[in-house]
Amino acid sequence: MTVEPRSTLATHEVENQPGAPAARDLWASDATLRDHVLAAGGRVDAAATAGASFGTEALRAAGEAARANPPELKLFDRAGRRLDEVHFHPGYHEVMQAGMAAGYAALAWDGAPGGHATHAAMVYMLSQVEPGICCPLTMTYAAVPALAADPALEAVWAPKLTGTEYDPSIAPVGRKRAATMGMAMTEKQGGSDVRANTTRAEPAGGMWRLTGHKWFCSAPMSDGFLTLAYTEAGLTCFLVPRWTDEGRNPIQIQRLKDKLGNRANASSEIEYHGALAHKLGEDGRGVATIIEMVHHTRLDTAMAPAGLMRAALVEAKHWVEGRSAFQKRLIDQPLMRSVLADLALEWEGALALGMRAARAFDGDAPEDRAFARISVALAKFLSNKRCGPVILEAMECLGGMGYVEETPMPMLYREAPLNSIWEGSGNVICLDILRTLAREPMAGAALRAELEAATGADRRYDAALAAHFDRWPALPEEGEARWFAERLAVLLAASVLLRAGNAAVSDGWIATKVDGARGMVPGAVSGLDTAALIARI
Repeated sequence: MTVEPRSTLATHEVENQPGAPAARDLWASDATLRDHVLAAGGRVDAAATAGASFGTEALRAAGEAARANPPELKLFDRAGRRLDEVHFHPGYHEVMQAGMAAGYAALAWDGAPGGHATHAAMVYMLSQVEPGICCPLTMTYAAVPALAADPALEAVWAPKLTGTEYDPSIAPVGRKRAATMGMAMTEKQGGSDVRANTTRAEPAGGMWRLTGHKWFCSAPMSDGFLTLAYTEAGLTCFLVPRWTDEGRNPIQIQRLKDKLGNRANASSEIEYHGALAHKLGEDGRGVATIIEMVHHTRLDTAMAPAGLMRAALVEAKHWVEGRSAFQKRLIDQPLMRSVLADLALEWEGALALGMRAARAFDGDAPEDRAFARISVALAKFLSNKRCGPVILEAMECLGGMGYVEETPMPMLYREAPLNSIWEGSGNVICLDILRTLAREPMAGAALRAELEAATGADRRYDAALAAHFDRWPALPEEGEARWFAERLAVLLAASVLLRAGNAAVSDGWIATKVDGARGMVPGAVSGLDTAALIARI
């Protein structure tokens, strides 16, 4: 039992002020997520356990503490010896432990069905609590398939990356209960153009030594990194251990990035000063090797915006249910209901796209892999472009309180751009969509089959799909790539929602997104089943 704070103050009575939403089980309180996980063949028990764990008041407080006390760079000890360490608040470690224990990085790789769909659900739920800490967990999950390029390295590292313990100790991988993996690809002069990298690798007695810089290295306290460097054969992938049996590998942290958001996570600039590394995959085939990790991180960047939207919508709905203006509850006012319902549609579409891509990741057939590649790019592009406007409007539902750091809305708004930029910004993703469709006929065929699977259910959808193929009988010119990708993603979401069977959602999506019966700003809509859509929040 607790003693409530005083509401009767010297000058006024505190009323008409909704408090913070109560802690909630993120699985039990989200029927929409449960439907999608079931449809994708995910593991209900694991997702339910994770949702209950992630939704506690204690873990939410740990996430808040990790953001309020950001990582600290410790370059030297008191004697002047190099440490190159990042120290974290205990809240960071608490959230990392919860994610690892739930199987965030492990479940997709244990051979049982539905692992990627269950992992995607965990990304979605943990993003509602502490999005920054999802980064090291995501990279650990995504590194596992890349290790298949070297069975010997895979035998050492994969069991540690798929552990369900969290071990932050400074020790070589062989002495750890579990390990995490980061990535360091981009350099100052190249960014997304990794062919412009200058980091060099020289043979060193069966291993290699790397010399060069990396402009972005997230989670620099990871136990290893997948990275790119040039050998005589060309750009090659390497696994760089953070700690070796001889001591600290010469990986020097230059500084931590001062970022807009993602504050609990330490993103850094690093230099390799003859750092020991294991070659992973063939010489000169570095991009082809590391793309497996990139591909799987993209699933998480497609799921996270749905989680961020969900968190913002829950806050907005809680506020408007508990706040009155002009003698009416905000939730009962028609204009507010239009705004919330329209925002709910954006969240529904993002969740549907992400979970459909996750189901393809779980498939074994070549068609599943081809569809996973194209669908995750479409989901990442559209959902992240819509995430910022959705959170901004949800923030506005709270009025001035939405702009105050005591609510999570500013944090969610700062997080909104991240997943659009990470692992390929909008233009990079659109060009990748064109490249995939040009080079992989099976991806185009799988996508078309998925789009046509919903025909006959709604004449507006059928007409819009036909119009799309009439407009682009072949791939568009590069200047139209965003329009083309956006339209494909909107139609793909419509196909998934039509077959999911909720009439209020699919009819609203088709009317406002596919058929375009709306204005330009959120809430500029008419005819939605607002009661049904708001209830799903």
